[in-house]
This record gives sequence, C-alpha cells and structure tokens, in this order.
Amino acid sequence: MIAAHRAGIPVFVTGGIGGVHRDGENSLDVSADLTELGRTPVAVVSAGVKSILDIGRTLEFLETQGVCVATYGDSKSFPAFFSRQSGFTSPYHVSSPQEAADLIASTLSLGLQSGLLLAIPIPEEHAATGQQIEDAIQTAVTEASSKGVTGRDVTPFILQRVSELTKGKSLQANIALIQNNAKVGSQIACALSKHTEKSGANTVILSKYCSNNTIYIPQIVIGGINVDFIAKGAKKKLFGQTNPGSVCQSFGGVGRNIADCLSRLGHKPLFISAIGKDSHSDAVLNYCKHMDTSAVARLQDQRTATYCAVITESGELSLGLGDMDIHQQIQEQYVSQFEDQLASASLVVLDGNIPLSTIDYVCCIAKKHAVPVWFEPTDADKACKPFLSESWRALSYTSPNLAELCTMNHTLGLPTPTGTRVKKKKTPKIINSLKDSFAICRDGLLTGPMGPVPRGP
Repeated sequence: MIAAHRAGIPVFVTGGIGGVHRDGENSLDVSADLTELGRTPVAVVSAGVKSILDIGRTLEFLETQGVCVATYGDSKSFPAFFSRQSGFTSPYHVSSPQEAADLIASTLSLGLQSGLLLAIPIPEEHAATGQQIEDAIQTAVTEASSKGVTGRDVTPFILQRVSELTKGKSLQANIALIQNNAKVGSQIACALSKHTEKSGANTVILSKYCSNNTIYIPQIVIGGINVDFIAKGAKKKLFGQTNPGSVCQSFGGVGRNIADCLSRLGHKPLFISAIGKDSHSDAVLNYCKHMDTSAVARLQDQRTATYCAVITESGELSLGLGDMDIHQQIQEQYVSQFEDQLASASLVVLDGNIPLSTIDYVCCIAKKHAVPVWFEPTDADKACKPFLSESWRALSYTSPNLAELCTMNHTLGLPTPTGTRVKKKKTPKIINSLKDSFAICRDGLLTGPMGPVPRGP
C-alpha cells in the first residue's frame, strides 16, 4: 500500500487483508494492515477477511480508523475470504466497476489520509469449495477453544489445522480468489482511469501529491513544440496537382509530448520551450491548458514550429516538411532564468531539438546539483548532441531507438554493428523493449573511450 501510494497508484489488489485476531481484545494482536488503511489513501481490493480472524472487531476497527468499507456485489454482505457471507455487513455496496470507480474518486477527492476497502466475494462457481474450507476453519476454531489455545497461538493453530483438514483444497480456492480479485480490480482501475480522464481529476486520484506530509519537487522538461498537419491522400499515388484527401491537425514536439504525458499522469512539470506570436501559438496554448506553460516563451516575428506529413492512402510517407527554426531560440540565455528550478528539480528531461549550448548549460547545472537528466534523442541526426561535448557524462537516462543508439555509439567512437548483422543478430539483444534500450545505451556509455560515466540516481 505504501509503495502504491508513493507511486501514485490509486487501486491496490491483494488476496485478503489482515485483521483483529481472535481474542484480540485481550492480546491486542491487530494486523498493521488496518492501521495502514487508516493512514494511506489507496483503494484496496480484496476478498475480505479470513474467518480465522475476528471479522466483527476488524470492521469496527476499520470504522474507528475512518476507512470506507464496501462490498462489491448486489448486497452489503461482507465476505469471509473463502465464504461469500461472514454474517456481517459492510456500510455500503457497489454493483459495478463504474460504481466502484465513482466511490473511489469521491473518497480520494476529499483529501483524507484514510483508504478504502472493497471486499470481493469468492466467485459462485467456487463457493462450494470455499464453504468446505470455511467449515474446516470453524472446526479448527472450536478445537482451539476446547484445547485452551489463546493469544498469539490461536492463529498459527487454526492455520495448521485448516491445512490438515482441507488436504490442499485451500490452495486451489486461494488461486481462484486471486484471479477473481485481479480481474475485478483491473476493471475498477480502468473505470477509474476513464472517470478521472473525463473529469480532469488526475491530480486528485494520484494521491501521493495530496499528502500534506509530502514535499512535491517538480520535474522540468525542455524541448520543442510543434503543430502537426497530417495530409492523407485518398488514392495510392499522389501527383503534382490537387489531390483529394483529408488533413488533420494535432499538437506535437517531443518535449511537449513528454510534458503532456507527465501532466496527464498527475505530475506538473515546468515546460520550457518557445513559440511564435501567431494563430498556431494560440491554438497550442489553448490545447495545453492542463500543463504548466508559464516558461514557454512567445517570440515576436517568429513562427511557431510546424510539421506537415503527406502520406498515401496506405499510410506510406510521401513527403515531410518541417519549419522548426524556432527551436534554436530555446537558448542558454533564456533557460538560465530558471536556474533555481533546475538546481532543485527531481528530474530534468531534454529533447534533441534544443541547441547544443543549451544542453551543455543544463547538464552542467544538473551535474553540479546531482539532478538526474533524461535525454530523449528525438531522431538519429540529433542523437549525437550531448556526445559532442562532455555533457553526456551528466546523463542518467536516455531513450533511443536503434538508429539513435548507433549514432551515439558512432559519436563516442564505439564500434557499431550494421546491416543484416544488426537486424538478425543484434536487435533482439539490444532492443527488445524500450526499457532494455535504456540499459544497453547506458552500458555502452560506461565502456566508452572517454572514461566512466558517473552513475545516476
């Protein structure tokens, strides 16, 4: 729960939660799960509480901790892990993923520090097996009482006897419970994502930024903004005349895309860039209202960067034109006014569109203050920029594709596999996922001729 909360994950799925142990009113043996639910704003999806515990006192304890408890289903009956009914009821119930998502969003929007427990009954097709296990639990509870087992010895005794009495059936039921919880939990998480996207409440749902005890240190993204036009012909071949087709406008630029993504995930990075004072810039700023664009310079007598791609009916690129000179205006002199923010940032992201002198300046500040730097190469021609100077020594992360990675290697004087050797032998090992490309690129830098790279955080 703590890890999920700190990572900004609002829904956490598990098998079952701990609770107040039997005779807990005397032994004070209470699971830390309950106190954590009372101070961590995360929605926990589980199969309820095992009946080896004191379910009644567990629910009372959760109420005292300010935890919202709801059953997922048609009734308020609180499940007892292996059994669909425990004899106790939840204060609330939800009957669909959408209702559960609405409840989670409403609860977290209050800004409270307590969590929410959603109890999922065992699937009906496994209820018979679950009931057999439940009967075994009750038998074990009776035996414990008759033998005078008390205090902290009660739970181990019951678990041991249940395992003996069920002869392995409890394991099968456990698997079924976990699978069902994962299924329902993922449905709820998807519904919650759609809910927050529709309402624009990402920063509320990402609860780690709602905590009064958390000091939020923002990221900084420095890079380009583009207005993109995609012209698609209606025919397979395009001729030097007016061709029928469709034209779509969107907003891009590697730096803008990264800042947009971080903003939609609940972060609020400071985005440093440059646009012109024209109709395109008005459209961009209107589209990016959810982002912190306070550091985007609007320059007189400059054109906002635009890119136009002409593609055929099948999607093949026929022609691409880019008017991106304004990216060169993201200069050291302008960026330096944000030096204090750069020095205290949790992460600085650079794209390959900005001038080399700006990259050098930012990397120097970041290295001085131990701030991790992420370099997004943008394309193969721009991937070399940090490696033309000592700036690459300040990089902690990079995200190249294969062509960009080869450019980096070539710039450092490292051998670069080419041709069929790359495609057939090297590609699966070098890049079979974006994550692997980070690692391989970093390893390549570490073995470069210019000496070792200091490890980033």
